[in-house]
Amino acid sequence: MNKTIKSKENLKGSFSVPGDKSISDRAVMFGSIANGTTTVHGFLTGEDCLSTISCFKKLGIDIKVDGTDVTVQGKGLHGLSAPKKILDVGNSGTTMRLISGLLCGQNFNCTITGDASIQKRPMGRVNIPLSEMGAKINGRNEDGKLLAPISITGSSLKSINYTLPVASAQVKSAIILASLYAEGTTVIIEPEATRNHTEIMLNYLGANIEHNGTEIICHPVKELYGKEIFVPGDISSAAYFMVAGAICENSQITIENVGINPTRTGIITVLENMGADITLLNKKVVCGEETADICVKTSRLKGTVIEGDIIPKLIDEIPVIAVAAAMADDTTIIKDAQELKVKESNRIKTVVCELKKMGVDIEETDDGMIINGGKGISGAVCESYDDHRIAMSIAIAALVANGETTITDTQCIDISFPNFFKFIERM
Repeated sequence: MNKTIKSKENLKGSFSVPGDKSISDRAVMFGSIANGTTTVHGFLTGEDCLSTISCFKKLGIDIKVDGTDVTVQGKGLHGLSAPKKILDVGNSGTTMRLISGLLCGQNFNCTITGDASIQKRPMGRVNIPLSEMGAKINGRNEDGKLLAPISITGSSLKSINYTLPVASAQVKSAIILASLYAEGTTVIIEPEATRNHTEIMLNYLGANIEHNGTEIICHPVKELYGKEIFVPGDISSAAYFMVAGAICENSQITIENVGINPTRTGIITVLENMGADITLLNKKVVCGEETADICVKTSRLKGTVIEGDIIPKLIDEIPVIAVAAAMADDTTIIKDAQELKVKESNRIKTVVCELKKMGVDIEETDDGMIINGGKGISGAVCESYDDHRIAMSIAIAALVANGETTITDTQCIDISFPNFFKFIERM
């Protein structure tokens, strides 16, 4: 499906974006291994999260979906059953990596696969620590990389002390989930803090996970317990409208009930550093997660340098940050973002390629990009690369482009943000 977008201004309104994808995924996974009922409100019904539900149904869990409410009848830490079919995670890298940690300590074997994009994404970074714990994971080997489909042989696991070579919430979470089935206490050391939804939710359900500086200490527990979980709006989805509100003329947008977990708010910090007029209203904490309404007004942006320990806090938002940088005065430099190369697409290459089509002065570097802003954006025919974040970022660029912009294959947006274009039309 292709979509053509014209420039817009005077964006106004208050609205909620769909539920946080990371939290929705985890709510189904963790609810499945908790004792009793977990009821999830505000669940994201995007394709990734529905793939997670499908996998856990195959693992013997009764899950019912009623709009954005999901009920999970958990069977406890040792209640999953051997699947009769291959587990297909679709396009969900979160599901692929986290479920690997969860399943390697079970008493059965299984095979996990995903779509063409997932089958290109490296699994070695997960396999290395899990193998140290005693996991037995095999898969395709291509150019020295472990790739899906993978097979997991259920094994007895042991605790480890492991230093993550690259900051990755998915790898960290896979180790934490494996630690629930390991003897002894597991310690994980992060180079930089990554999103901590796993630790927050598991502790909320009865786990015993501590943070001590850069150390994450996972103590064994006998059981988790089902509870009610309220999913806030996804800040990664809100980011597109935050940028739109800042760069479109005569605009003021309020995005309600957005998760502002400190490990995810890099987008707010960067936009404020660029001069964006952003106000956080109605702050509160629900199920351990901080939330707020985010109000953004049209702003005169300036270039900045984005690097170091803030990168894990905004890795998914870099494509739309590049759009903001294109509309900012002076130069924006993004460094230390090699992780972009192993997303749904190589997002360094794809962002640079598509924004160049739109007349942006942008240059690819080995670990990021350089954007010389303030030169305007022109309409063009752009590709999505079947990458939802590329498609949505180009859509925001189209709102300030001279002329029309057509984006090809926009159905990938349903992975994380169903009805995305209806939100734009509402504004």
